[in-house]
Amino acid sequence: MLNPSRLAAARRRRGWTLTALATETGISRVSLSSYENGRQDPTPATIALLAETLGVAERFLTGRDLDEIPIDAVSFRALSKMTARTRDRGLSSGRLAILIDEWIDQRFNRPAPDVPTLTGRSPETAAQELRARWGLGEAPIGNLVHLLEAHGVRIYSLTDDNKDLDAYCLKWHNQPFIFLSQTKSAERSRFNAAHELGHLVLHAEDQAPHGQDAEQEANQFAAAFLMPRAGVLAQGLSNASVTRILVAKKRWNVAAMAMAHRANELGLMTEWAYRSLCVDLSRRGYRRSEPHGIPHESSQLLTKVLQQLRADRRGLATIAEDLGLEVKEVQDYMLGLTPTAVDGGGSAGASGPRGNLRVVT
Repeated sequence: MLNPSRLAAARRRRGWTLTALATETGISRVSLSSYENGRQDPTPATIALLAETLGVAERFLTGRDLDEIPIDAVSFRALSKMTARTRDRGLSSGRLAILIDEWIDQRFNRPAPDVPTLTGRSPETAAQELRARWGLGEAPIGNLVHLLEAHGVRIYSLTDDNKDLDAYCLKWHNQPFIFLSQTKSAERSRFNAAHELGHLVLHAEDQAPHGQDAEQEANQFAAAFLMPRAGVLAQGLSNASVTRILVAKKRWNVAAMAMAHRANELGLMTEWAYRSLCVDLSRRGYRRSEPHGIPHESSQLLTKVLQQLRADRRGLATIAEDLGLEVKEVQDYMLGLTPTAVDGGGSAGASGPRGNLRVVT
């Protein structure tokens, strides 16, 4: 029997309205609405058509209920300007990533969440406290994804269909998740991850951490977390030239514009020097992109999961088969990993010991 919540999730993660799905399938919009609202059960032939059109297996559409991610649980940027289609596509894609994460969680032990709630602190103070708690001192963060995973944050990609989203985060049953776009520069992606960490730390007690104030606080946290005050001040960036900013940005693995903004924020530049620096950086192409940028960070935990599956003669195909998804879609959530898919010849059960995974930072 068709599960209405799964039909809605499969449709929304494509960014399709009911009208669009009706056009793709030839099924009337009225019938599709009845299916999604549980007022009518489609025939087996109709379920097969819906599954083929939406790129899922029939068992996906007939599985257990799939609870939606509440809108108020997510820190979307500029929510008031976001279309409902963009929002719903992002939420439904995130819910499928959580489904993959639940599959992994049944088979592997991973680090428990260690993200404190520091509501009420200033972003600068919260960043300093978290750095102290995680033993980072004033040093640059080598791989932010690995660091977050080591402290129990689950990180997945936003699929290519979500080009209008940079990133978002939420807590799902007290488990923190961050979803990152892979279409941005690696430096921008790192800042986005730190921004979402800021929401998790600063706004965990808020039901809906939306609005300009919350976004500004998350940006300030990200800058302070990636470029700690004492560490930046020690670099002598007073009225720094473009050359010195580019050297500093490589040290902290951030965008050149972000490095310039942080130096200005810390009082190291006059307004005239800062404006001149931004003009020069923009002229060199650093406003829209990051020339000679760093590689994108990948997930160490997901890499270990896939290595273990391959050792057991399984792979992405096993996850996809169990969940009723296409292998390509499962791979799209894996932070750019391109592992070889191994057909295990069957479903991976939960028998046997759970794999123990940890991240080396």
